[in-house]
Amino acid sequence: MKEKLEAFERLLTIMDELRAKCPWDKAQTYDSLRKLTIEETYELADAIIKGDEDEIRKELGDLILHIVFYAKIGEENKTFDIKSVIDGICEKLIYRHPHIFGDVKVSNARDVADNWEKLKLKEGKKKSVLEGVPSSLPALIKANRIQEKVRGVGFDWDEKEQIWDKVEEELNELKAEMKKTSNQEKIEEEFGDFLFSMINAARLYDIDPENALERTNRKFIKRFKYLEEQTIKKGKSLHDMSLDEMNLIWEEAKRFDKL
Repeated sequence: MKEKLEAFERLLTIMDELRAKCPWDKAQTYDSLRKLTIEETYELADAIIKGDEDEIRKELGDLILHIVFYAKIGEENKTFDIKSVIDGICEKLIYRHPHIFGDVKVSNARDVADNWEKLKLKEGKKKSVLEGVPSSLPALIKANRIQEKVRGVGFDWDEKEQIWDKVEEELNELKAEMKKTSNQEKIEEEFGDFLFSMINAARLYDIDPENALERTNRKFIKRFKYLEEQTIKKGKSLHDMSLDEMNLIWEEAKRFDKL
């Protein structure tokens, strides 16, 4: 523990030095750091998807730096500092884990998550459980968080298998809309309903839809690059090939996935 505290103290000291002496660091504000923090968060997400633990370690360091940076600016503004940041999260963790620091009984992780949402509402800072979902989240992640939060207050299917009737219903409504109208806005609305139901299905079956889609993105990129490489080796161009010719190489790429 002593070594960990010393390492954190060293980072705080370095931050003080940079803020006092480095022209770039002195110029930063909450707003200028915001986009960089978002970028660092996505870089951490990429490292997690890759399963690269050394890269995860490095990206966590970048994020900790950003937290310390924001706290330093807050200290200069005399609004908060790193101590109040850490004290705040410690108090929140203790309050929202009464099954650890109190006498509440829970059976599993779902009970913990449900109790967490109830305690947040009890704090009185939010009138709706959905106020905790950032409006700037990407739509797919936001849909998943919305569904997780409403489940926390009991708004959910009795049996997870029931979701497939909803998925089929939304798919049929989408198909019907596409057949009867050229109203792009209405078609998009139905498509959104279908996607929302699929994200709901993913949640019910403990699948992270963001991770699932990103893995498929990466798989598609890998296969398409193989298609491009093989096409060049054959002295051809994708523009001049038929879809059937492309599919032959595509199927070959799929077989390499299993090796």
